[in-house]
Amino acid sequence: MRRPLLALFAIALAGTGCFRALNPRDFSTSASLYRAGIEAYDRGKWRDAINAFERLTLDLPTRDTLLARAHWYLGQARFRNKERLLSAQSFIRLTESFPDDTLADDALFMSGRAYAVLWARPELDPQYGILAQTQFRLLLGVYPASVFADSATYQLRRLDEMFAEKDYATGVLYLRRKAYDSGILYLREVVEQWPNTDKARLSMLRLVEVYRLPAMNYKQDAEEVCAALRAGFPTDSEVRRLCKLSPGDTTAVRR
Repeated sequence: MRRPLLALFAIALAGTGCFRALNPRDFSTSASLYRAGIEAYDRGKWRDAINAFERLTLDLPTRDTLLARAHWYLGQARFRNKERLLSAQSFIRLTESFPDDTLADDALFMSGRAYAVLWARPELDPQYGILAQTQFRLLLGVYPASVFADSATYQLRRLDEMFAEKDYATGVLYLRRKAYDSGILYLREVVEQWPNTDKARLSMLRLVEVYRLPAMNYKQDAEEVCAALRAGFPTDSEVRRLCKLSPGDTTAVRR
């Protein structure tokens, strides 16, 4: 009884397509391959969808109305299959080849997302973060009315926080090693490049501390940074502690 049951089980699995991946050569027309790719995508069979749409992007004529959609679904299937770099490349091809297509801004946003996912932590090489930033800025510049404009702006703010965090951590590391000049350079860069991030505030606080060190003794620089901190963060407890207001200074009250 064991062998017949195993045979029946194998036949049942074969009927569900578990043993056989989608082969683009089995389809006589691009339309039928496209439908098979959509079906595989809807069922979450990412590898089959990738096989179908990758073939379509190679075979379809430039003016074929399915080509932009093939690039789109190829990018989406690759993204969901965790092939982030290939996914970004597919979306970029769509945008570059069909800038007037209704999916062009969608693809530009998704290419930025794919790159952003690749830069998962600030301490890693920021190459993909820079590429993500480029894609989101391009979206806002070329398609300012896109429904993804607000999302792109949010993603840019998130990336700014990560860039700032990376340089802030580097600056603090230099300070701990008493390489004060190098630490100051990184902390200043945070303040100048990403002034609207929380790490900018922290960088300014660290700058005040290092400027006041006996080894540095940059009293005027410390006071200038404190003045900026008092103006920008009048109610912040750490600012109040480190940069005490003078008796006649009512900046905090006015703000």
